[in-house]
Amino acid sequence: MAMMDPQQEKLRLEELYASDTDEQLENVAAQAHELTEVAREALRAELSKRGLYVGQLEGTAPEQDNAEFRDLVTIRAFWNLLEAELAKGLLDSAGIESFLFDDNMVRLDWFNANALGGVKLRVDAGNVDAANQVLEEAAAEAAATPEESDSAE
Repeated sequence: MAMMDPQQEKLRLEELYASDTDEQLENVAAQAHELTEVAREALRAELSKRGLYVGQLEGTAPEQDNAEFRDLVTIRAFWNLLEAELAKGLLDSAGIESFLFDDNMVRLDWFNANALGGVKLRVDAGNVDAANQVLEEAAAEAAATPEESDSAE
């Protein structure tokens, strides 16, 4: 891969940033930790020209103080990916956040479902009872609904 001349890159970026709106520049500045030093320098210059200040343009990613670790519980396992997605949709529509695990492996090859133990539907530990109730009610409703017959009476 050819090395880029830093001066040419700076000129290219200055031109690019000059064509951006103030809002676009602020969005770029918010992600400054992902930019090269040359890009940050060009961005600082354009922000300065416009009299905009969006804080210190740091070269490091912001620290995440509250990393979220969730206690997820598997409430169902499905051999059929479509059934798993329907169950997830039921929970989502009931306002219960749910996640499918191993679904991408099964999408690649449905024979993987046997090796993985199916597609797992997981919810937060505090939502297990509510999620089970929603899925059981849906199953009971589906079983109680008579299937439409093709014959006309």
